[in-house]
Amino acid sequence: MRLYNLSTTPPGLYPDEAMNGNNAVEAMETGDYKVFYPENNGREGLFINIQAVFLKYLPHTPETLRLPSAIFGILTIFGLYLLAKEIFAERKRHEKEIIALLSSFFLAVSFWHINFSRIGFRAIMAPFFAVFAVYFFLKAMNIPENSRKEKTKIYSYAIIGGIFFGLGFYSYIAYRVLPFLFLLFILFFYKERKFWKITLTFIVATAIAAAPLGLYFSHNPADFLGRTSQISIFNSPTPIHNLAVNTVKTLGMFNFQGDGNFRHNFAGEAELYWPVGILFIIGVLLLLGWLAKGIKKGVMNKDNFPVAAIFGWMILAMLPVIVSDEGLPHALRAILMVPPVFILAGLGGEYVFRKFKEHSRTFRRFSFVFALVFLILLSANVYEKYFISWADNINVQGAFAADDVEMGNVINTLPKESPKYILVESGGVLVNGIPMPAQTVMFMTDTYTSEKQKEKNVFYFTPEDKISIPDSAYFFKI
Repeated sequence: MRLYNLSTTPPGLYPDEAMNGNNAVEAMETGDYKVFYPENNGREGLFINIQAVFLKYLPHTPETLRLPSAIFGILTIFGLYLLAKEIFAERKRHEKEIIALLSSFFLAVSFWHINFSRIGFRAIMAPFFAVFAVYFFLKAMNIPENSRKEKTKIYSYAIIGGIFFGLGFYSYIAYRVLPFLFLLFILFFYKERKFWKITLTFIVATAIAAAPLGLYFSHNPADFLGRTSQISIFNSPTPIHNLAVNTVKTLGMFNFQGDGNFRHNFAGEAELYWPVGILFIIGVLLLLGWLAKGIKKGVMNKDNFPVAAIFGWMILAMLPVIVSDEGLPHALRAILMVPPVFILAGLGGEYVFRKFKEHSRTFRRFSFVFALVFLILLSANVYEKYFISWADNINVQGAFAADDVEMGNVINTLPKESPKYILVESGGVLVNGIPMPAQTVMFMTDTYTSEKQKEKNVFYFTPEDKISIPDSAYFFKI
């Protein structure tokens, strides 16, 4: 579901995706792979540089720009399976296995995650790096330190986890809240000497991996915040009220009212399909009950670690969403909430499955069949919703600038010697003096630089420009 029909769905190419593609093409051709690309409000460079490698060996098409996203999405599903088993390491083997399998399966058939796994945005890397970083950290913690071979494994996992965590800072600005999750771990493991050694190793590896980006920001501090300051609730005259409203909207996006942007969602629908949404609520209630029982033994008792890890992750990942004041609920900005949300759904699913087996002889006898039918129905639902209802919706065409892609294809068929003038009326951030919406046509026609525009006889201009268009020229308008 992340690779199927990637050449046609989503239709078109959104200007933000095209901007990434144009930067990637330029990096590939010049060899100047940047740590940070300042255009379009600034973007960390790792994803664009990966796209550049793909463009070097594959056709310069929207599909190629989106292929890295699909790969990161697929790997995140596998990572979530591994992570869920580590978080619930103290549970019985079959219980944690079912939780892990259901968590990863619900993620695999999630419209929310499928959609962003098929769009050329760097944000899809954030849950990938977060999942594997936390997995390797917990894997190191869960290995007993009894022999030299086990110690080698422990510190190898800590180094790998730290590298994943450090690379995560190149993914998406919201990722920067995640260090606080590891501060939360201190409350549960501070008495263990092994924890401090693992943590130190993890931090050193993180620092090395993130150093180039940190060095860039030290020389360009204005790029560190990017658009954050522009869309912050603290620019509002009523920040506390906005914070409360944003929190309610964000919590309600899972089961009630989701993102209204067709580029991010089937506009307005809940981010979770209702059966998964119910299991998510059950998972939340289970963890709250677990916490209530654990309080008697002390809130920081290790039995409460899964509660703290999942809820702590949820709360931290929600912060970048609720302190923003633009387009809430916002599925893209909330993408770091994906791992804990689906782990909670998996926890709820395992509980329901276990209870049915305990209390229903018929279900116990045919449990495999019932479970298989349920999972097939989930898969069929998301297929119909994404590949048919959403993909064929006229609003999706506009959300991904499909007309501009077609315009680019038409321009490519015209004689090279004929001048083509493109009036850019759409507003947006200026890139080299031209508003952002032109990026889609620029990518499709390979005219991102002024040199290529001259070579291909393509001229971009705005209504403010004083230009005389020859009678023999082709004229287009964005």
